[in-house]
Amino acid sequence: MNVQDFLQHHHLTRNPFAEEDAQTDAVFKQHCIDSTFHPAWDKVFGSPTDPSTSIVFGPKGSGKTAMRLQLDKHIRAHNRANADSRVFVIHYDDFNGYIGHMQSRLGGWSQRKPEKVLQQFGIQDHMDAILIQGVTALVDQILQTTGSATGPDEAVRQDAVDRLDGNQRGDLLLLATSYDQSTLGNTSMRWEQLRSRLRISKWKSTIDWSISWIGSIAAALGSAYLFFTGSLSLTYAAIAFVVVSLAVSAKYLWRLCHCYFRARQMSRNCRVRRQSISEQARLMLKQPWSTWASEPMPVDRVSASRYELLEKFQHILRTLGFPGILVLVDRVDEPQMVNGQAERIRLLVWPLLDNKLLKHPGVGFKLLLPQELQYFVDRETREFHERARLDKQNVIAGFDWTGEALYDLVCARMKACAQPGTAPQPGELFDPAIDTQRLINAMRDLRVPRNLFRFLYRVVSEHCKKYTSSEPQYRIAVSTFESVLALSQEEFRRQA
Repeated sequence: MNVQDFLQHHHLTRNPFAEEDAQTDAVFKQHCIDSTFHPAWDKVFGSPTDPSTSIVFGPKGSGKTAMRLQLDKHIRAHNRANADSRVFVIHYDDFNGYIGHMQSRLGGWSQRKPEKVLQQFGIQDHMDAILIQGVTALVDQILQTTGSATGPDEAVRQDAVDRLDGNQRGDLLLLATSYDQSTLGNTSMRWEQLRSRLRISKWKSTIDWSISWIGSIAAALGSAYLFFTGSLSLTYAAIAFVVVSLAVSAKYLWRLCHCYFRARQMSRNCRVRRQSISEQARLMLKQPWSTWASEPMPVDRVSASRYELLEKFQHILRTLGFPGILVLVDRVDEPQMVNGQAERIRLLVWPLLDNKLLKHPGVGFKLLLPQELQYFVDRETREFHERARLDKQNVIAGFDWTGEALYDLVCARMKACAQPGTAPQPGELFDPAIDTQRLINAMRDLRVPRNLFRFLYRVVSEHCKKYTSSEPQYRIAVSTFESVLALSQEEFRRQA
């Protein structure tokens, strides 16, 4: 018996239980994302007008990634309806690149041990990574970069860019110098395009360079004249040329050395960036000394400079119509170096749990974390709890589903996959002896949507294997239901 025939008999145009990952689940993204929510949705979502922090501890498959996609979707809807008070969303859910750059900065034995690398990943590195995500996305929007993931509801209005004042333009160029890490174009070309779009003249940064070259040419001509007229020997003429050239080029050479020194500092202390010291120095050399000499830059391991840069970023975004920032943190167990190990996840996540950062005005964090971390939280020291202040962070310690909520979720997915004018129910798939309460109890035992979908997909498949197309049976027997349920529960228990 064909599974598709079974589904069509129950007025289903597709299998509602085939997908397990929200990122590739077409049924969820096309039909359920706007209407089917976890019971804790309102507490996690909060108010877009005043982004707040929420921390979710949930088991694998409980719908954390689905909630992240829903948060993003609803923020987009808010942005469409509120053009002047939008929320700038930063997706902080791909850690592989940042951890890889960190690993390349560490030498020797530390570079080969994942725990050693993750132990070095501090709050400064998290803030640098978040600013890289945010600044790169903002520059993409301002430059209207082809291939960026920006939607029309997220795009920066070009007339708002023109409203930036001189200080904000300089700050934006400074942020781009430190944090623009786009893979969609050459860094130097993007920087030049941004400078041109912001209408920042570069003549001030070329004054000492021009003086250096003009003075050196004049010194060469003067030395040559004195040599050929016999006023100076070749040796003294060469010495005169060198002395005069160094004198007129002193300011430019001093700035050049300082730029390379600052670029090396940034390479050493901003460890999650893709680095090129010479390119970084060239970008700094193209800006007047006054633009960045006294400005905060990620050139040390002190978090104060990162907070100042974050505030500059917020100040720019407010003028562009984004008074709030929302940082969505997910998939912390997926980086290659973490590999799902709870202790490594803890090493990566713990620096983020800092009350000063999580309660930073105008910034909200939505941390969707694995359930295993709750074990470590319960056993942490008083010092950790005083720093993290989890009592202020809107923590959802049990991201669980009731059997009734899972039953409603299955109903919603079946309705989304049903033929027009029909409304199939879960109970119609099974023998009448399996009543609604038995289904709810079984779903409660399976705990999370991923386990439930796997079970339903498997039980339908097992049922269809037992019958031929010439003698079909469109109700799943009690024996098949109970045997597949017991097997699924045992497998999920071992995985947990």
